[in-house]
Amino acid sequence: MEIIHEAQALLKNDGSPQWQNGYPTKEVFQTDIQRNECLVLMVNDQVAGVATLAHDPQTNYQNLSDGHWNVTDQPYATIHRLALSSEFRGMHLSNYLMSNLISIGIEQGMQNFRIDTHAMNERMQSLIKSAGFQYCGIINQGDKVQERLGYELNL
Repeated sequence: MEIIHEAQALLKNDGSPQWQNGYPTKEVFQTDIQRNECLVLMVNDQVAGVATLAHDPQTNYQNLSDGHWNVTDQPYATIHRLALSSEFRGMHLSNYLMSNLISIGIEQGMQNFRIDTHAMNERMQSLIKSAGFQYCGIINQGDKVQERLGYELNL
């Protein structure tokens, strides 16, 4: 959870309210691990990053406003909870991790990917766009502060 705590501190320092309410919890990651959806980036036998690649439809993605998903009749994988250790920042490993998540998804039969982030999380928005994702709309979480920008990549 150290990487997550570092990411929470970075987001707070950037002025983003994302991940500032105790989320994601250890239990969330335990569930990701049990479902074989948690992936870890290793560098020289050290955990450099973590992310979740989920294959189940995301219920909160049904409430997209100010836009639409480009592909709605095919399955998609969703990337969640991507975080990089502070020891490895500045090495472009987040791009590498994102690329590997997409490659793994393709190997698992996925051609469509979705991801979301907070409007104030400019670092993640930059990473998402550099990976080729297109903005599709706003994902309503029931709380204006927690709204997310939804992105999609269709291969």
